[in-house]
Amino acid sequence: MEGKKVGSITHYFNKIGVAVIELTDTLKEGDKIKIKGSITDFDQMVESMQIEHEKVEEATAGQAIGMKVSEDVRSGDEVFIVEE
Repeated sequence: MEGKKVGSITHYFNKIGVAVIELTDTLKEGDKIKIKGSITDFDQMVESMQIEHEKVEEATAGQAIGMKVSEDVRSGDEVFIVEE
């Protein structure tokens, strides 16, 4: 079950395993997210996020964040908050 959509992947740096997520809603450290696309489908915890290389604990709609992801993702993959 997917939760509420909070954004989508706009870029992925595969060498460092970092995804850029364009947010449409608020995302916080400690949230559990699902990243889902045509091939992608996995859950992970939000352990740390950055905006312009500055660590943030919370980001809101309209912001683009960088976040380490545990698996490869692709542009256009969608990001959901998983409700426990």
